[in-house]
Amino acid sequence: MDTDRSQAVYHANYLRYFEFGRASLMRDASYPYKKIEENGYLYPLIKTELNYYSPLFYDDLIYIHTRPARLELVKLQFDYLITKAENGEIACVGFTKHCAVTTKGIPVEIDAQTIRLWQEFPAT
Repeated sequence: MDTDRSQAVYHANYLRYFEFGRASLMRDASYPYKKIEENGYLYPLIKTELNYYSPLFYDDLIYIHTRPARLELVKLQFDYLITKAENGEIACVGFTKHCAVTTKGIPVEIDAQTIRLWQEFPAT
């Protein structure tokens, strides 16, 4: 993984971790992005926020905790918590917001299967 001059993981890589967590969550819920796309939907990223608490370094083992959060008519949000596997220390907290669109880029209401996933996900 890319590191900066101080050997800490380069900040933009956390967005890759978020993407991995998001894709894993959807795959584990039996609704991978490939299936979403086959159903005619895309969920492009429209907003993200990251707050860094403790740097990660090359070869650190991490946990990426991902959960469905807000759900609106055409927008949905995933929340993330990245912790160090070694000691549970919080490295980063953030979210990504996505908009439901057709494969032609036209905004549409979120599909029923995604809504069910949000409703069935265990509360914290």
